[in-house]
Amino acid sequence: MDQFTTTIGQPNLTSILFFFVFISVTMGITYFAAKRTKTTAEFYTAGGGISGFQNGLALAGDYMSAASFLGIAGLVSLKGYDGLIYSIGFLVGWPLIMFLIAEPLRNLGKYTFADVVAYRLSQKPIRIAASVGSLMTVCFYLIAQMVGSGSLIKMMFGLPYEVAIVFVGAVMIAYVLFGGMLATTWVQIIKAVLLLGGATALVIMVLMQFDMNPVKLFAAAQAKYGDKVLAPGGLVSNPWDAVSLGLALMFGTAGLPHILMRFYTVPDAKAARKSVFVATGFIAFFYILTFIIGFGAMVLVGQDVITGIDKGGNMAALLLAEVTGGTMFLGFIAAVAFATILAVVAGLTLAGATTLSHDLYVNVFRSGKANELEEVRVAKAATLALGVVAVALGLAFKGQNVAFMVGLAFAIAASANFPALLLSITWRKFSTFGAVCSIVTGTTLAVVLIIFSPTVWVDILKNPMAVFPLKNPALISIAGAFLAGYIGSLIKGDADAEARYAEQKVRNYLGVNVE
Repeated sequence: MDQFTTTIGQPNLTSILFFFVFISVTMGITYFAAKRTKTTAEFYTAGGGISGFQNGLALAGDYMSAASFLGIAGLVSLKGYDGLIYSIGFLVGWPLIMFLIAEPLRNLGKYTFADVVAYRLSQKPIRIAASVGSLMTVCFYLIAQMVGSGSLIKMMFGLPYEVAIVFVGAVMIAYVLFGGMLATTWVQIIKAVLLLGGATALVIMVLMQFDMNPVKLFAAAQAKYGDKVLAPGGLVSNPWDAVSLGLALMFGTAGLPHILMRFYTVPDAKAARKSVFVATGFIAFFYILTFIIGFGAMVLVGQDVITGIDKGGNMAALLLAEVTGGTMFLGFIAAVAFATILAVVAGLTLAGATTLSHDLYVNVFRSGKANELEEVRVAKAATLALGVVAVALGLAFKGQNVAFMVGLAFAIAASANFPALLLSITWRKFSTFGAVCSIVTGTTLAVVLIIFSPTVWVDILKNPMAVFPLKNPALISIAGAFLAGYIGSLIKGDADAEARYAEQKVRNYLGVNVE
């Protein structure tokens, strides 16, 4: 099986056909959504009219990125058992969101997570600090998605990388600019169904060759590559690295701005909890599938073939699709992977535009005095600007290893956003000064330490030895953010914020606005 000749790298008519069907359907949805998107609430949150189940599917679609589908499958195919760290790490943040974050977020906020942090604190300093962390998270995430989409289209459709990037940017801008959250939600729902369906079909086709028994698949991998593929240590040998990576993935999930803003699309806190429950189920199922896909590629495709196409293993799932289902199935899975990128990019762009318009323009520059028409106009201008920035970043990072960008996005979200969000909900003495200290410290530590880590300092900048020993900074940056928030609040308290804590607590859990 190792010697098969792949068609990856040549234009695939099936993938082009599926891709244009997806674009046509989602553009039709965008057209109808545009007719129902007039107010700020409709643009940012679809007017709160999405059901819990629908939002759960959309959350899963927003979260299951190409990095998850292609990246984890590739890691497992090359490193074996240790790829499970990413599968479990991406999943375990969801119970945390369900039990700690979802209900207070829905009851306290309006459009962004900064609404919650600023609920009883001073608006302007909180929103400025929170916006910096959110926009950095969005930008680093966008880079990885845009470069991935350009590489995928170049490989599957035969288009030049630059043309692919511009095309992705144009489609993504159309989704958000005209359809807002309603169009983005349905793009994510369709993408989630396609991705779950495609991954399930791929796993069934793999397991059919092993009597539908995963144990036989793992035994075949062990026989082909030795015991090491079923033992820990293939990807992360330093236990502190494993802990730090796990913390970034777990707490980063609870701090991603494009995920958190989805809780405002449902009518109430009960629907928010249901959406997390539904999303967790679909996401857990998906990550089990990626683990089997990775081992299937390891056995049926072979590591030499996988690394021959892409050293990072990112084409493992596509190669497996071709081996098990031929060129047509490869085309379908490639189109699904691309739809995955489009949906995630649309969600990220909307989150960034909401931060720029709602947090910065309306609540900082206009002190909350802008009317709805003006706010929607600014949000659409921000969408256009972010789309141009996304295209520029995709072009600037062409050919670069951007895997560290996803880890950095999660590390920033876990360090800048999550500690301030949690402390604002649970600690009476949390002050404005403490919140700003927490957000600034978490953001700065995450960015600086990742630059000095082996991932960037050695692998990217080619220095002989890293200044900071861990590959992911979350262990230090999260602790630093919590500590800075605690010390900052003790140094400079906020009597008004303490006085409003009881009111916040009532609204947190009852959804009642106490005037």
